[in-house]
Amino acid sequence: RVPLLQAAGKKNSFNLLELTESELEEQFVRGDGPGGQATNKTNNCVVLKHIPSGIVVKCHQTRSAEKNRKIAREILQEKVDLFYKGEDSDIFKEKKASEKKKQEKKRRAKENLERKKHLKEMQQLDKK
Repeated sequence: RVPLLQAAGKKNSFNLLELTESELEEQFVRGDGPGGQATNKTNNCVVLKHIPSGIVVKCHQTRSAEKNRKIAREILQEKVDLFYKGEDSDIFKEKKASEKKKQEKKRRAKENLERKKHLKEMQQLDKK
C-alpha cells in the first residue's frame, strides 16, 4: 500500500481540489543544504501551510522565490487532494499504476536473467 502523502508529486492530474488563498499561510525562510552564501543570505525558501488540514509544504527547489511559491502551491494542492480524497484521488491512482508498471518491469528483467542463466548452463553442458 502506498502512503497517501508520498504519492504527491505527479503532474498529469487535472481533477484536483482548489485551494483558496484565505486557507493558506505563507512564510519565506532561509533555505538549507548546499549553496553557500547564495543560500545562507536569501529568504527564498517557501513554507506553505494549509490551515484546515494542517499540511505543511517546504519548497526550495530554485533560487527564485516566485518559482518556489508556484511549485509549493502545486505540491500542496496535490497533497491536500490526497488528504481529502484518499484512494479516490487521481494522484493516488497514477502512483499505484506507476508502481504496478515498475513491478512488472522488474519481474520481466528477473525472468530474462533466469533465461540467460539457463541458456548458459545448457551451452556449458553441450560443450562437455
